[in-house]
Amino acid sequence: MAVLLLTRDFMATDDNKQLVRRFIDEIFVAGRVEAIDELVAPDFVSHTWGFTDDGREKLRAATQHVHASLTDVAFGVEDLVAEGDRVAARVTSSATAIGDFMGVPAAGKHYTIGELHLFRVRDGMVAEHWHQHDALGLMRQLGALPG
Repeated sequence: MAVLLLTRDFMATDDNKQLVRRFIDEIFVAGRVEAIDELVAPDFVSHTWGFTDDGREKLRAATQHVHASLTDVAFGVEDLVAEGDRVAARVTSSATAIGDFMGVPAAGKHYTIGELHLFRVRDGMVAEHWHQHDALGLMRQLGALPG
């Protein structure tokens, strides 16, 4: 019985990691807003970005805005760690700003920063998200702060 439970927990954890990797690839990197309905729970909450209501629609709008402002978007997944319904991702993200981004006018500058994302998965969908990133490094690379 214990082996069966361990196998089931491992499979669920592996499924959660695959879901998060797909979320990163399809939404963050490719900007595929149509993937949101498939990957994100209807009651999705973004704790960092303040999406406490209508989270799917706000994520859709944010994804469209980011992908209109950036090109060459890439996320290198450095670590993907899961336990229970939580998946933590340490990534290196990079892009080139071609439009106003994070309050900085378009400058055509490229950036590379480290980010941490924490996801809570429920019923095979992303239900919650938390995010931390190197904001100082981002602003320096975009030219908003002295380097």
